[in-house]
Amino acid sequence: MKILFATYPTAFHTPGGGEIQLLAYRDQLLSLGVKVDFYNQWHPQFHKYDLVHFFSCMGGSVHFCNFIKGIGLPLVVSSSLWITEATKELYPFEEIREMLRLADLVITNSNMESNQLSKIFNMPEIKFETILNGVDQDFEIIVPGKLFRNKYEIYEEFILNVGNIEPRKNQLNLIKAIKLMPHMKVVLIGNIRDKNYFLECVKEGGDQLKYIGFLDHSSNLLKSAYDACKVFCLPSTLETPGLAALEAFTIGVPIAITAEGSTSEYFGDSVEYLDPANIVSIFAAVNRLILKEHSVDGLRSKAPLWRDEAHKLKNLYAGLIKCGFKFEAQRA
Repeated sequence: MKILFATYPTAFHTPGGGEIQLLAYRDQLLSLGVKVDFYNQWHPQFHKYDLVHFFSCMGGSVHFCNFIKGIGLPLVVSSSLWITEATKELYPFEEIREMLRLADLVITNSNMESNQLSKIFNMPEIKFETILNGVDQDFEIIVPGKLFRNKYEIYEEFILNVGNIEPRKNQLNLIKAIKLMPHMKVVLIGNIRDKNYFLECVKEGGDQLKYIGFLDHSSNLLKSAYDACKVFCLPSTLETPGLAALEAFTIGVPIAITAEGSTSEYFGDSVEYLDPANIVSIFAAVNRLILKEHSVDGLRSKAPLWRDEAHKLKNLYAGLIKCGFKFEAQRA
C-alpha cells in the first residue's frame, strides 16, 4: 500500500495541530508497513500511489483535490473542521462543500464533527469516518516541572496556553481573564501566526505575561511545562479538540477548555468548560480548577494514542483501495 500525503502550501510555516496530526499519522503508518510519502510538487509521480490523503480544508485546496480525482486516484480528506449555521459565512463554504464532495472519504476528528459536517453540508453520514486525535506514548512519562521553571526562570504559579498565537486561539481574552488573578502569570508557548494580535497580547499582559516561543511537541521542555503549570487553559473560539489539551490531559494537568467544537467528546466531565467570548467565564473556569483538589492518577492516560488510531486509518485505506470509489454513486 502506497499513500501520498498532501496539504496546502504554507501549512508548515507555523505548524499547528493539523500538521502534528499529519506527521504522527505518517510515523505510525510507516511502523505498520504502509509506505507514505509527502507530495513533492517538483517531482509528483502520482502514478506510484494507491491513494492520496489531503489534510485541511484551507481555501484554494479544492483545485488540487479536483486534479487528483481527474487522474483517477482515490482521495481521502482530513477535514479538522467545525462549522455551524452561525459561522459558515466566515468560511469559503461552497468551495469546502465541493472539496468534501470530491473526496471518496472524509476523515474527521470526532463523531460530533462527522455529524455536524454531514448536517451542515447535507451529505450522507457514510461519507464521514472518525479517527480520533491522539498523543505520543512519550506523554505517558512525566518530565518534572523543575526543568521548565529553571530553564525560563519562572517560579510563580502560572496558567499555561500552548498553541499558535492568533485570534482563533483567543489568548487575548485569556490574558484579560487572568488579570483578575494578579498573583498568577500567563505563559504562552507557540508560533506567532498574527503579529498584530501577538503585540496586543503583550501590551495587555505586561509583566503578568511570559512568552516562551515555539517548543516542539516532542520536547522534554514542553512536557515539563505541562507538569509545572497550575492550570492548562485553551479558550479558543473552537477546537476539534486541541492536541495540546490532549497532551496536557495525558500528563494529568487540570484543564479549562472551550465548549465550542468537539471537546466534550474527548474530555467528558474531566475538565472545566468555558465560553471563549466571555472573560468572566474563562476566569471562573480557571478559578474553579485552582480551588479544586485533583487526582493526577484519575486524569492520566485517557487520551487516545496515535498508534491505535493509525491501525484504524490503515484499515480504511485498505478498504477504500480494495472496494474502489465508495461514494461514486453519491456524487452525481
